[in-house]
Amino acid sequence: MVLRRSLAVCLAAALGGGCASTQASARPDETLRAYSRALAAGRADDAYRLLSADAKKSISYEDFQRIMRENPEEVRELARALERPAGAPAVTATVTPPGGPPLLLVYEDGAWRIDGSSIDLYGQSTPERAVAAFVRAYMNRRFDVLLRFVPEAQRGDLDAASLEKAWTGEQREDVDRMMQALKAALPTARFEILGERATMAYGAGGTLELVREHGVWKIEDLK
Repeated sequence: MVLRRSLAVCLAAALGGGCASTQASARPDETLRAYSRALAAGRADDAYRLLSADAKKSISYEDFQRIMRENPEEVRELARALERPAGAPAVTATVTPPGGPPLLLVYEDGAWRIDGSSIDLYGQSTPERAVAAFVRAYMNRRFDVLLRFVPEAQRGDLDAASLEKAWTGEQREDVDRMMQALKAALPTARFEILGERATMAYGAGGTLELVREHGVWKIEDLK
């Protein structure tokens, strides 16, 4: 368990780059290469210096050194895997403006650029984006958009007008509370994904369940 955790920290830190070291580079691929070579050579000191500040908070140098010493084969295999990445490392950042939706930025050609997904206000390509879009559609009273989040098995004769009537009538206070709780939970939300289904905990014991249909995520249950 400790080994798996440390390897995950190593990989994330290496891809992140930007760590203080004579071998660090502004280019993520060069930092990744320096890190993998330090692991392959058993140079714990050099490898540890390439970790980010957050990674160093998660694992001490002593633990990092011990894990490298006790698991040489696994460390060498990680080093070999990092030497042959599937593609160029993508450096991204997520910024959440006050009261606004999260925006994805991509580092390209030495500059940060806004990812195209940021203009798709009601995207459903991932569970995170689907929930954020679901909340946004409700806050904007876009009941036509909210219909997109209803799974086919639950749609029946439901239309935007009937959905609006149900959610703005006697249920409105309950729905408002759930949406506010979802909005508050989103910045730190964790999603459990299993195949075509995902769950998200929110508020004081609330659970949201999603299902993926035709490549997009929909809200299967909210309680």
